[in-house]
Amino acid sequence: VEVSQSQDIEAGDGTTSVVVLAGALLEACQSLLEKGIHPTTIASGFLKAADETTAILQRVARPIDMTARQSLLSAVETCLSSKVVAQDSDLLAPIAVDSVLGVVEGGNANTATSVDLKDIRLVQQKGGTVDDTELVEGLVLHKGSTKTAGGPSQMPNAKIALIQYCLSAPKTDMDNNVVVSDYAAMDRLLREERKYILQQCKALKKSGANVVLIQKSILRDAYNELSLHFLAKMGILVVTDIERTDVDFVCRTLGCTPIAHPDQCKPDKLGTAHHVGDVVMEGSSNKVVKFTGVQNPGRTMTVLLRGSNELVLAEATRSLHDAQCVVRSLLKQKSLIAGGGAAEAEAALRLHAYAQTLRGGKDAHCVRAFADALEVIPYTLAENAGMKPIDVVTELRQQHNAGIVGAGINVRKSCVSDMYDLGVVQPLLVSTSAIQLATETVCMILKVDDL
Repeated sequence: VEVSQSQDIEAGDGTTSVVVLAGALLEACQSLLEKGIHPTTIASGFLKAADETTAILQRVARPIDMTARQSLLSAVETCLSSKVVAQDSDLLAPIAVDSVLGVVEGGNANTATSVDLKDIRLVQQKGGTVDDTELVEGLVLHKGSTKTAGGPSQMPNAKIALIQYCLSAPKTDMDNNVVVSDYAAMDRLLREERKYILQQCKALKKSGANVVLIQKSILRDAYNELSLHFLAKMGILVVTDIERTDVDFVCRTLGCTPIAHPDQCKPDKLGTAHHVGDVVMEGSSNKVVKFTGVQNPGRTMTVLLRGSNELVLAEATRSLHDAQCVVRSLLKQKSLIAGGGAAEAEAALRLHAYAQTLRGGKDAHCVRAFADALEVIPYTLAENAGMKPIDVVTELRQQHNAGIVGAGINVRKSCVSDMYDLGVVQPLLVSTSAIQLATETVCMILKVDDL
């Protein structure tokens, strides 16, 4: 489980491969231990084999130009082909590529070495189908605007204020009660409360804000009906319950500064957008607030994900995140290798040749066992595709011996084909990371004394 999580953090894809590979290597260890080879010798041989495998894959990998959109789409579609939402890969692949390239620092993908996927926000909305998913160059808040007091729901040329204080009557610090004995005092109390809230609303209006985002409050009500009534009369669009964790993303997208006190309501703290308004989600009664035409100084993106139920939504979110990780892997290491078990078959062939050059007999034995273990990836792939795994792996060996580096398993036609011709490619980082992590895990288990 931990090795799979490490692979997910490092490369974002290949989580199944790393577990299958670790299992195959442990099986290889069992046979080597039975032959009387010491665990330290096996661990040393495996690490040597993993380093050589990484070097082999780097030699056969093809460099990629990050502006070549079709190559990026091929890598992302390969990743999505094994997911539940594979039939929607034509839609999700361009969204994944555009969202990641849109948040690259400096805007130049060829010079960038990494990207923070936290700059891309995935907003889930139940209703409709995955086909309705869209990429928004702006911001989407998963809750509609508050219109209980009859305020506006659309606002062109918006000036946006994000407030972190409460638009409601102040409370005492401790849990005290105020006892009012006569109606005159009660009337005065209500008048003061009304005056206090009106002053706060006027301060917002004076700053020039016509859209107000109110952060969710834990201690007391962040707003009340009276404050919403005043803001509606002033023609201000109100969105409530902004989560504390979303404040940073909202500020970077809109270019606004959080306002912690009514005295700080100044025009320089406001963000701008060409249009802010409620959008009704087709296929459901939900509404979202969409901000379009934002300056976006923080280079952020929002993906509005749609799905008919919670299961489809969760799967689409996970698949899209994996697809974005593929593009991030290509930014880290700008090389592509063939998919469909081609890379592992080529590495196994070259490792067998490398084992013959080693003088130490035990090391050569361990490297050969490592090479045989690598073939579990094409073997498992063939088995899952309903093909005869032994025949397929034999055919793969034959084609790689003949010098066809891209020969891999074509699961659609149940045969061995050149993966480069079919556009079935994956980032180099996914395979090298999986091999290194699986090897390190197995070596760690080997060094446990009482196995």
